[in-house]
Amino acid sequence: MDKKIAVTGATGFLGKRLCEKLLLENNKVIAVSRSIKKAKMIIPNAFKYYEWNYKDVPAFIEECDFVIHLAGENIMAKRWTEEHKKNVIESRTLSTKALIEGIELSKQKPSSFICASGINYYGDSILPVDESSPKGTGFLSEVVDLWEKEAAEVEKFGVRRVSLRTGIVLDKYDGALRKMILPFLYFLGGPIGSGKQWFPWIHIEDYLEIIKYVLENSNLKGPINVVAPNPVQNEIFSKVLGNVLKRPSVFRVPESVLKIILGESSEAILTGVNAVPKKLIESGYKLKYDKIETALKDLLQYKV
Repeated sequence: MDKKIAVTGATGFLGKRLCEKLLLENNKVIAVSRSIKKAKMIIPNAFKYYEWNYKDVPAFIEECDFVIHLAGENIMAKRWTEEHKKNVIESRTLSTKALIEGIELSKQKPSSFICASGINYYGDSILPVDESSPKGTGFLSEVVDLWEKEAAEVEKFGVRRVSLRTGIVLDKYDGALRKMILPFLYFLGGPIGSGKQWFPWIHIEDYLEIIKYVLENSNLKGPINVVAPNPVQNEIFSKVLGNVLKRPSVFRVPESVLKIILGESSEAILTGVNAVPKKLIESGYKLKYDKIETALKDLLQYKV
């Protein structure tokens, strides 16, 4: 592509993987982080580095062809106290607002503003949902709704906006999957709660390819479901994970135990979304990993 692309949250799980991919494809990556020192260690070949507190109007907008905003407080880092919930919301909405103020003030505006979002927009769904489906209920749905409304403001300035409603990104090096496999390795794995909740997933390779696809296809706008077309229920995911790891999947984690341990944040684990990537499919995009068996075998084939 050979474009100048700013990535916020560049040192996070998804940010660092995206920066690596963009650099391999000869783009000029502007790595944006709260710590330049950390960014230089994690992404040593970036075109430029910017330290940003995610509240002030940033100074790097004029230099970008694209802005990809992936920064935000880790939702599951702490129990959902009122303070943490406020930080989760404001880390997303205030940072997005600051970026858009920077875009508004820029003489040379980026062509696109690609903003992270969440598949939790739809709440706890049993029936299939796509980008045309209404907002659900619950804290996570509220977070996504507020975030997307803030991101949509950029459209007033003639900039394309894409909100990446992302499912659970599966990667063997980092993220949720690393935590999920631990009980299985000790022969203690199994379904969570009822096991009936839907598990909207996406392989890390497809996640990165979808962002590249979105950057290159200006006809894609608004919310886009970044998930595989075949979601599975938690009990099926657990069974497949156990099979791939050659471990049983019989130790069910009771819903009551999770609620005691995690409090309100158990919502993120005990609910799920039966989401499909309608916009991507209709645009002609084909995922490499569309079945959970294929994805987990690829990611964990060398794991014991």
